[in-house]
Parts: sequence; structure tokens; C-alpha cells
Amino acid sequence: MKLSLFALILGACASVAAAAEPGVLVDGAGKGIGTVSVTETPRGVLLRVEARGLPPGWHGMHFHEKANCSDAAFKSAGAHVHAMTPVVHGFLVADANDAGDLPNLYVAPDGTATVELHSTLASLTGSGGRPALKDADGSALVIHANPDDYKTQPIGGAGDRIACAVIP
Repeated sequence: MKLSLFALILGACASVAAAAEPGVLVDGAGKGIGTVSVTETPRGVLLRVEARGLPPGWHGMHFHEKANCSDAAFKSAGAHVHAMTPVVHGFLVADANDAGDLPNLYVAPDGTATVELHSTLASLTGSGGRPALKDADGSALVIHANPDDYKTQPIGGAGDRIACAVIP
């Protein structure tokens, strides 16, 4: 039986949609304040964040090593996702190896933010030798109180963790 081109495209779209099912972004009180989706790409992951109720301005954002947002300070999410130790943080650091590094998130004056970005540093499954976000203990996306300066160790001066989402 031959499959039509339409059936092949429809099947491919359904598998991408399943991979992009959103996770819930929560604040320190456990209140849902948005969604996060991560989709595997041939050379990394595509991250989409939609948030509300965040403080206006720039905020650091990183992939963290555990799928756990259970405590108000989000320390349960662990450190940044990484493949090597010691972990060297920062886009502006020549020998950086922190696979959890992401660009800063800008929150509008009304507390909302929407961003879609691509990271070549991680993978959902570990493809291309990149750390897997969906490994045995999963991972989380954490938003910090301050912007990341992309060089200060260990987290770029990003400060407290103010929002968290388990990567679905």
C-alpha cells in the first residue's frame, strides 16, 4: 500500500506536535503562570515560553538538570544541564561548556513574555552528543530574578529562581 504525500506530511506534523506538548510554568507559590514547550530539531531543541505575572525586565533562563519544581525556591531542579565537569557557564566565556545556557528572557511592563528560540547545546534525547533533557531524571526550565551577564560563574549573576517548568 502506498502512502500519499499528504499522509506522510500529516504523520510528521502529528509527531512534532506530540513532542511539543507544553509543560506548565509555575511561580514560587505553585501557581500556573504560563507554558513551556521543547521540540527536538536536527541540531538541538526549539524552546517556546509563554508567561504572565513575571516582574518586568530581563531575566536569566536556563535548562536545569532535574524535572522537579516542587519547592518554592526551585532548588529541587538542581544545577544547569551539563555534559562535562567542571561546568563553565557563559556565552561570553571562551571555554564555556554549560549546556543549560539560554539567552535572557525579556518580560514586558504588563508582566508577559513570549519567546521562541533555538539551543544547539542540548537535545531531548541526547542526539548529536548533546546532553539529553529527557534523561532518567528529566530536566526543567528555570527563570531567574535577574538577567544573565553570560560570564559570571556559576550562573551569570542571574540570582534567585522565580519560575520553573518541568520539561514535558
